[in-house]
Order: sequence, then C-alpha cells, then structure tokens
Amino acid sequence: VQLQACGGGLVQAGGSLRLSCAASGRTLSMGWFRQAPGKEREFVAAISQSGGTTYYGDSVKGRFTISRNNAKNTVYLQMNVLKPEDTAVYYCAADRSPGVHTTTGLYDYWGQGTQVTVSS
Repeated sequence: VQLQACGGGLVQAGGSLRLSCAASGRTLSMGWFRQAPGKEREFVAAISQSGGTTYYGDSVKGRFTISRNNAKNTVYLQMNVLKPEDTAVYYCAADRSPGVHTTTGLYDYWGQGTQVTVSS
C-alpha cells in the first residue's frame, strides 16, 4: 500500500488547514502522526475502518478532526485553531490489521510527510 499525503502549508495562528492522504489499496486502521525538528514522532489522531472510532492526542483534542472516505481510500485531518506548536511534518499511516492504532510500531505503511508551518 502506498500513501500520498497533501494539504500542508503555511498558515497564521488561529487558522485552519485540511490534510488528505490517499491510499493505493484498502486499509483498516489509519492515522496521523507529526514530527517537529529535534523531537520524536508524536501521535495526532487515528480512525477505525468504519470511521466509528477515533482517538486523538491530548494536544489536539477539540481542535483537530480525523475522518475518512473508504470509497476513495482517503483519510483526512481537519486542523482548526492552529498554534505555532503545531508546526511539524505530518505523516499519515495505515495498516491492514483491525483496531485503532495510536503507536507508530503498529502501522506498516507510511506516507512521505507534508509540512505544516504555523506562524505567530
């Protein structure tokens, strides 16, 4: 499975961005992680295959929303009320095992990353 992420960019604090990640095949659990310079990769959000179960990292709860369109094999991350500390490279991830994964080691497939920069 190949993942293609897009939608990153430069936005002012308080603004919004929507990331998309298209998968080349069917996947079950899908998620988003981010990595800022000098920091470890951090869990952002994950969603089950049906879309009925979602998890969020504490730093993005109430501001970010993950969703998916299985007909298009695509997962989205709507990011609102962006803060400078949200600046990072955002990676989408996918797996063909059931469940909703919040750790990097449980994902087999990774996208190339898309840069999100939030200016103050």
